[in-house]
Amino acid sequence: MEEYINITLDNIDQEHICCAISDKKHSEGVFNKKEWLKKRITEGHVFRKLNVQGKVFVEYAPLEKAWVPIEGTGFLYIYCLWVSGKFKGHGYGKQLLEYVINDAKKKGKQGVCVISSKKKKSYLADKKFFLKYGFEVVDQIEDYELLSLSFNHQKPSFCKNVKQMMIDSNHITIYYSPQCPFTLNCIYEIKEYMKDCNIQIDFIKVDTLEKAKNIPCIFNNWAVFKNGKYVSHILLNKKGFEKLLND
Repeated sequence: MEEYINITLDNIDQEHICCAISDKKHSEGVFNKKEWLKKRITEGHVFRKLNVQGKVFVEYAPLEKAWVPIEGTGFLYIYCLWVSGKFKGHGYGKQLLEYVINDAKKKGKQGVCVISSKKKKSYLADKKFFLKYGFEVVDQIEDYELLSLSFNHQKPSFCKNVKQMMIDSNHITIYYSPQCPFTLNCIYEIKEYMKDCNIQIDFIKVDTLEKAKNIPCIFNNWAVFKNGKYVSHILLNKKGFEKLLND
């Protein structure tokens, strides 16, 4: 029988957090993520993983404490549900999602929600998978959708500031948080690339719940603006940043 582990303050320093298991270039990002997690665990944040050397996990939190621009009372918000490689096709995604749903019911929550999209996008929930479990679209902005499974007809929604998808700056601007262990290395790669470029770029660290709730766009841990307009939630390495400049 599969063994699952919930990350706790007692085991977090010994357990890997799935996303970046063995890649040394992400070691600082993993450290920052764990330090971030230590504070969030006391707020009800849950990181549950299969006890294997692989990416099989779900990460979620009470919506009121989730670092996303979504509002609502009594919901759990899923940051990430990830099953990769050889672990696909064994029902682990189903088991992890059912754990979240059952946890929400045990805690007397109104339901569960997650950010998805009309067409499948990297780093976002697979809409088709969640629809199978009764989730429905309750709000949307452009191609992005908020999916919710409500136990009593209550609905969460994107905060009003999300609708802007614009900022008052023509600089390339990247909002990021320590919630994802990959963001830090992306920033290092972009800064390295910029050494030979005469380009102004602003990095804005989202390091408080208040900032995350008031960000002017869709946000799950990374958001990019170009010429004042929101362009993507996709993490950028050197090649990705170069493509962004040339588009």
